[in-house]
Amino acid sequence: MLSTLSFLDIAIIIVYFGIILWIAQWASKSKSNSGGAVDYFLAGKNSGWLVIGASLFASNIGSEIILGVSGAGARGNMPMANFEIIAALVLILLGWVFVPFYLRTGVYTMPEFLEKRYSKACRSYLSVISILAYVITKISLIIFAGALVFETIGIPFWTGAIITVVATGFYTVLGGLKAVIYTDMVQAFILLIGTIAVTIFGLYALGGWDHMVEVLKVAAAQEGNPPTENFFNLWRPIGDTEYPWTGMLFGAPILGIWYWCTDQYIVQRTLSAKDINNARKGALFAGYLKLLPVFIFFIPGVIAYALLQEGAIEFSMENADQALPAMITGFLPTGLKGLAIAGLLAALMSSLSSAFNSSSTLLTIDFYQEYKPKATQKDLVRFGRLATIVLVIVSLGWIPFMKALMGGGIFHYLQSIQAYISPPIAAVFLFGLLYKWINAKGAIVSLWVGFCIGVFRLVAEFMNNEGTIHVGEESLLGMFLEINFLHFALFLFIFCAIILMVVSKTSQAQPEALLELVTFQRKEVAFKIKWSSDATLTVILIGLVLALWTIFSKWGIAG
Repeated sequence: MLSTLSFLDIAIIIVYFGIILWIAQWASKSKSNSGGAVDYFLAGKNSGWLVIGASLFASNIGSEIILGVSGAGARGNMPMANFEIIAALVLILLGWVFVPFYLRTGVYTMPEFLEKRYSKACRSYLSVISILAYVITKISLIIFAGALVFETIGIPFWTGAIITVVATGFYTVLGGLKAVIYTDMVQAFILLIGTIAVTIFGLYALGGWDHMVEVLKVAAAQEGNPPTENFFNLWRPIGDTEYPWTGMLFGAPILGIWYWCTDQYIVQRTLSAKDINNARKGALFAGYLKLLPVFIFFIPGVIAYALLQEGAIEFSMENADQALPAMITGFLPTGLKGLAIAGLLAALMSSLSSAFNSSSTLLTIDFYQEYKPKATQKDLVRFGRLATIVLVIVSLGWIPFMKALMGGGIFHYLQSIQAYISPPIAAVFLFGLLYKWINAKGAIVSLWVGFCIGVFRLVAEFMNNEGTIHVGEESLLGMFLEINFLHFALFLFIFCAIILMVVSKTSQAQPEALLELVTFQRKEVAFKIKWSSDATLTVILIGLVLALWTIFSKWGIAG
């Protein structure tokens, strides 16, 4: 409750908002800001690796991720942490494989790159799909997940959501991508400090790591509680209904390639880099940061579960996402409580600003500029700001429907659509870079076939779960719906890749002269590897991922 916060806690939260708005104003009035489209949408292409990496991390780590991962920790659902670890490996691909092509072509958006590689039809497909996904799922989920943050400080959800949406929209409109990435950098470090404090004080209150493990073992002996190994094992048997190890190891990277390497929401940060070296180092820095959620989001959830068993804090296991807010309000000291809440608000606002900015960029570059090719730089910026304002209004208008959608179960499936539409996009981008003979006809057929299959699975799954239709387990449709969503992503990726290749082989190839900047060239593939600091950082990052997989697989792969 608001009454549990001291004057110092409230002052810290107010100061946080003040700093964020000051940074936005500074970014908008910076001497390097000419007021053109490059400055507004790509931060003047002058970003260094530190701000790029921090912005990549902060944009991804929204309050829904923090609360969701910590909730998974409280439920003993350790495999969910694999999504964070695998992201570190995929960010290596972003820096070494994808970014060079994006920067050399000078594109503003991912759909624009798809047009350069394939056709205008492919560009239109990705633009429409991306904008709808941002408005209906990303923005909505980010706002809704903020409910627990606002309840933590005693502010009603609707009031707090409106304040955050308006404040975030204000600084996004004011400073564009430069304001977003610089505020992201500050928000990333506030978030890290706040969540690290929760981890340290939670473990201290519990009496240390060994005592926590003992509490988990005692709790596991009681019926209905998860076994101890569930809190420390990243891997599950093949037959696991949620996160089988095969799905995590082979399916999750497919979703990662789409999200981290081809989604405007994320990639736009690397497009703002001053050069390829800063872009690559930024991606690698973000990769290192992505290893932290295991310790600062998941482990606090485990600590919260142990504290719950000892009666030190209160929250319902039916809504385990309350674990982290319960720890913040339960025992964090004055000052750190305000800092931790500011960290959660930072996560919420950084993700929301990124969604606003990437959506307005797509609307401006892929639609407005195409409709008005003679538009001036100021016209583009003006429309981009107007687009952001419209998105803010749409977001506010969407809020009243969100609770109803959550109650009906559809909101979960709106999120699932990301898993069902990503495989064809990942296939088209990845194979398009590797092989010149992959053509536009193959790409558009693969995109639409993959989209139709994914949406069919999404709709059928929702209708079956809601009881609208009754599907027998032994029927063909029943077996189709029983496929784990990560396995489904892998199968769909392979299927779309086959379609992409078959249609491309049976249709006319694109002129090679048009593909020089958007595909690997023989001279690039046959180069001699020169060791560099980036290569060293990459090897160390891979080593850390393997170490985490080893440490958190004490019980091995049971299947």
